[in-house]
Amino acid sequence: MTDTNPSSLTHFDPKGDAHMVDIGGKPQTHRKAIAGGRIQMKQSTLDLIQNAQAAKGDVLGVARVAGIMAAKRTSDLIPLCHPIMLSRVAVEFEIVTATATSGPAVQCLAIAETTGGTGVEMEALTAVQITLLTIYDMCKAVDKGMVMTDVKLLEKHGGKSGTYLAAP
Repeated sequence: MTDTNPSSLTHFDPKGDAHMVDIGGKPQTHRKAIAGGRIQMKQSTLDLIQNAQAAKGDVLGVARVAGIMAAKRTSDLIPLCHPIMLSRVAVEFEIVTATATSGPAVQCLAIAETTGGTGVEMEALTAVQITLLTIYDMCKAVDKGMVMTDVKLLEKHGGKSGTYLAAP
């Protein structure tokens, strides 16, 4: 477990006041983050998505574009995030069939990359959240019980802290 007193958190100054981290002196390095999450739904809802029969159109296509747009706007949504010139954002999907422990779902993976002085974890996480919310929005007329779950950073590369891989 890491120390979580205010002095160890980068977005707080020594007095405990929130501030934007100064990245001016940091080296420009390649940085990459991968985040994931899922939205569970009824099988009939998943069937509509897979068969391109949702009333609002191509659910996964629209959700992919929404996730990419969200990654690009992360600093507008998260108060202390730096605006980042992203070199790549990709959103991928996997259809997950029902198992004994969980229902059918769409798994989302977002990848964000840049060359810069700060990481892209928030951009990847924002892309996942907005992608899942867009799927919910496009399908809520037929399934208000969808559940978004397991949103997390899966890995990050680059920067002072190096590589992070989530535990399996």
